[in-house]
Amino acid sequence: MSSASVTPALEAAPLSRPEQTLRLRMALRLVLLVLGGLSLLTGLWGAMARLGWPLPLGGTLASLHGPLMICGLFGTLISLERAVALGRRWSYAAPVLSGLGTLLLLTGAPETVGAAAYAAAAIVLAGASLQITIQQPAVFTGTLLFGALAWLAGNVLWLSGHAIPDLVGWWLAFLVLTIAGERLELSRLMPQRRGSEALFLFAVGLLVAGAQNGLLTENGAILFGLALLITTLWLLRHDIARLNIFRTGQTRFMAACMLSGYTWLGLTGVALIVFSTGQSSFAYDIALHAVLIGFVLSMVFGHALIILPAVARLRLRYAPILYAPLLLLHASVAVRVGAGLFDWQLGRMGSGILTLVALASFVGGLLISTKRSHGTVQIAGN
Repeated sequence: MSSASVTPALEAAPLSRPEQTLRLRMALRLVLLVLGGLSLLTGLWGAMARLGWPLPLGGTLASLHGPLMICGLFGTLISLERAVALGRRWSYAAPVLSGLGTLLLLTGAPETVGAAAYAAAAIVLAGASLQITIQQPAVFTGTLLFGALAWLAGNVLWLSGHAIPDLVGWWLAFLVLTIAGERLELSRLMPQRRGSEALFLFAVGLLVAGAQNGLLTENGAILFGLALLITTLWLLRHDIARLNIFRTGQTRFMAACMLSGYTWLGLTGVALIVFSTGQSSFAYDIALHAVLIGFVLSMVFGHALIILPAVARLRLRYAPILYAPLLLLHASVAVRVGAGLFDWQLGRMGSGILTLVALASFVGGLLISTKRSHGTVQIAGN
């Protein structure tokens, strides 16, 4: 071997301890994002099986559809985002435990074992949220804490043997409170009317009461529906998205995602109030899918261009082509709601395909727009 080939290796400076720590954290974040993606793929596979599509392992994954999507996907991503924001090593235990719960469920472990891992993740997330609330006491940080506690409540109920329909209100409250808390933080840029925070807290109280009573009870469904309706009206009045919709580019796209998501949140509230979930599965079905797909996934579309660069240091670029998957996403919810209203099984099955196409085209649109801007997807800082 020549000296010329040895010299570069000898001259390469070893990584400093901070650089090593940063690389380890980035590697961990990427692994956790992969686990979140695995939860998404397997959860969607189970969802298609529930809709009636004959798929291998469909029966097994169908029963895990809800936990994989809410705890495995959103629980992991929200916990990871919170850990990055807090910057404490112990806070990363939340997404790690959530990812572990997903792996346990997918490898055939008893549901109680996976539920225990998700419950432990929720405990750590609640601890991280409490730490943030102590450091910055505010209504929005308190809302994020209540969201984490709602996730914990749902996981503990699942661990103790309750059926998912009886506890799903807590899981939905986890997602609604988390998103509302984050939007509440941004709403401080808007002029506030007297009593606006009190109205918001009133909605939070109704949401908790509805989750406690259960979405399958008439009382619980009405309370939960009122909470969603009030939260929607509050967000439409105070969220900065209503001003950003008149701007251009990525800012306008994000606002479109927010406002269209709020529309489904409000319609869910109306459906829960008008229809009795104890007599019909329609309101329960719309509560799940209009919130999870129409509201939550719309928020994911809107925040992906900010969250992924912050968490994984991926440089992504906006392009108008991203409106196409957004429209497909909301079309899939509209078809699902219409199919439920008229008991149209083929429409339900078709709505699942539309959702898959919307998600795949959104990822493809991000990759295409980023590649056109940079030649390839780049890692920030490299």
